Amino acid sequence: MIEIESRQNAALRHLARLGRERKYRRSTGEMLCEGEKMLQEALASGAQVRTLLVRAERADSLSAGILAQLKQSGTALYIAPDALFCRASGVETPQSVIFSCAQPRWEADALDGKDQVLLLDGLQDPGNLGTILRTAEAFALGAVVLCEGCADLFSPKVVRATMGAVFRLPCVQLPLAAAVNRLRQNGLPVYATALHADSVSIGEVPLSRAAVIIGSEGRGVTPTALTLSDKRVIIPMRGRAESLNAGAAASIVIYQMTK
Repeated sequence: MIEIESRQNAALRHLARLGRERKYRRSTGEMLCEGEKMLQEALASGAQVRTLLVRAERADSLSAGILAQLKQSGTALYIAPDALFCRASGVETPQSVIFSCAQPRWEADALDGKDQVLLLDGLQDPGNLGTILRTAEAFALGAVVLCEGCADLFSPKVVRATMGAVFRLPCVQLPLAAAVNRLRQNGLPVYATALHADSVSIGEVPLSRAAVIIGSEGRGVTPTALTLSDKRVIIPMRGRAESLNAGAAASIVIYQMTK
């Protein structure tokens, strides 16, 4: 491994920029990940790990087998002391490894043949987005579509919250109208979660083959989503809360779709 001795090191600056700048992530086609568990998930999923930075004080925790696998695949391997290592991390207590890998890319045809699809309409909270993707993969949902106004799928906060799902779950980034059109061509009805005059309980519609739209945390689904949907659905609640967190609502919807 190459030892990093300066904060001006190109690899160190590259990793730091991946963590901070959405535009830079988009231009490089890479994303930043942290931790040995996430590294194992990446390798098991066949992700292309481009650069790996190991924390010198905890270098012994990384197995020789993983290092050999990375070296064989052409990954650039670096090691740095705490003071420099922490400059590449966006968290207060960094783990022992930080790495970059190629962003998974899913085109619109990844929706074809999928029976259950979740569409996210302007969902902006990274933690909610990551939780939804993790839940979707846990219940073997067909795909998730990120429509206009959603958080960056490849931001470090989202990637961490997915717990590895970002490497495997088909996540298509597509305008809402285009996504709905494609799903309708595939024979899927489209439902929007919204409190509306004609809304029905989510338990009253068939979800074994369907697409459901989840709106943003603050304003819910957009008027466009209401117009494009075949029907509006609600999650019935007995308590006094007016609404659910977007991540919680999506998790309930995913369970209903896949049970």
